Amino acid sequence: MSFKKSVVLLLCIGCISSLAFAGGGGQKGASAGGQTVINFWSWRTEDVDAYEALFRIFEQQNPGLKVVHTAHRNTEYNTILAAALSGGSGPDVFMARSYGGFESFAQSGYMQALDDLMPELKNFNEANRLGCTSITDGKIYGVPMASQTCVIFYNTAIYSKLGLKIPVTWDEFKANMEAIKKAGITPIGNGGKDSWVLETVLGNIAPNFYGTNTFYNKVRNGETTFQDPAFVGAIEKLNELKPYMPDMMLGVSYDDGRALFINEQAAHFLGGSYDAAYFIAQNPALKYDIFLPPVAKAGDTSYAAVYADGSYAMNTATPQKDNALKLLKFFAGKDTGEMHVKAIQWVTAVPGVDTSADPFITKVLSFQKNNTPHIFVVGFRYGQPTGSAEAQAALQGMYGGQLSPADVAKKIQDGVASWYKPLQK
Repeated sequence: MSFKKSVVLLLCIGCISSLAFAGGGGQKGASAGGQTVINFWSWRTEDVDAYEALFRIFEQQNPGLKVVHTAHRNTEYNTILAAALSGGSGPDVFMARSYGGFESFAQSGYMQALDDLMPELKNFNEANRLGCTSITDGKIYGVPMASQTCVIFYNTAIYSKLGLKIPVTWDEFKANMEAIKKAGITPIGNGGKDSWVLETVLGNIAPNFYGTNTFYNKVRNGETTFQDPAFVGAIEKLNELKPYMPDMMLGVSYDDGRALFINEQAAHFLGGSYDAAYFIAQNPALKYDIFLPPVAKAGDTSYAAVYADGSYAMNTATPQKDNALKLLKFFAGKDTGEMHVKAIQWVTAVPGVDTSADPFITKVLSFQKNNTPHIFVVGFRYGQPTGSAEAQAALQGMYGGQLSPADVAKKIQDGVASWYKPLQK
């Protein structure tokens, strides 16, 4: 057994039993009412209805085929998928994570390379293709799904009521939060129970303080480390947010934090552009907007953290590659791109889709003009422990009072340097 396959199998320890209720396993090519079933898995439980409507279009275009969609909780998805694929089962087509999140799956032989099967992938933006291109063999293993941007949501009604202006600098942002807290409203809805939320908070705030693309390139090349004073200073900014987060914030989950914002009990939510559709679906009367991350001083350019968010991939074990390929080609087409935009307000990766009628996506695209990689998602998920895992755990430790910002930086540095050679100098 190869080392990379062993890495994937390690993810399955303690989760094999989950396949009993995971759905879709062992049903590939099954007949349902005279139709051939294509099983599709995703981590987007919020978007089940949108995907069901999309699959009805696919089925109309492909008589005799039926797509069965199983959506898993996002925090459990990788583990369930790894267990299924390593066991030779699982879905025919599935959402795959981006960058290092899919690399071990592809190199273990669980994902079908698509370069020769889908020439239309050449039409996709290079930055989006990068998210599903292997750094090992240079092959493309998925149909790019969307680009996501870390954005700060704010309640416009609360801002209007308190007479607040959109902040540009860090000091202005903190002054707004002080005024909001004084008014008896939670300034920031985010908590830390789901550790990945803290990485999103980092993506929103830290880049403009550690040096955006300049720092990213230097740390990737080994010209500096995560113990650079600029990076430690950025973590200190994150620590300054704690008084403005919910009480007992380490017990507040992602869904709890979103609920605080949706129900207008929190004035801000530091999330991703993917959150917008959920907010408005849950509370159509919610008045919200987004603003660029605050900068150190007036006149500085604000950069937004951006990343390619996953792809649609084929299980190499599927016995119906032709049907799976039909679905992947459909995912690369206009109907899917329009669903991304109109139903779930994503910046779709599908080329040629008109987004001009959506003011939210138009604003997100304007934020992307000055962009920087979502640092650990893009650059440091290719080994174990991932930069994401180290950052998430260390930030929980900081917000729990056990670690200082310098400790957080050291833990990230030590973890990533254990496998990333440029940082071992």
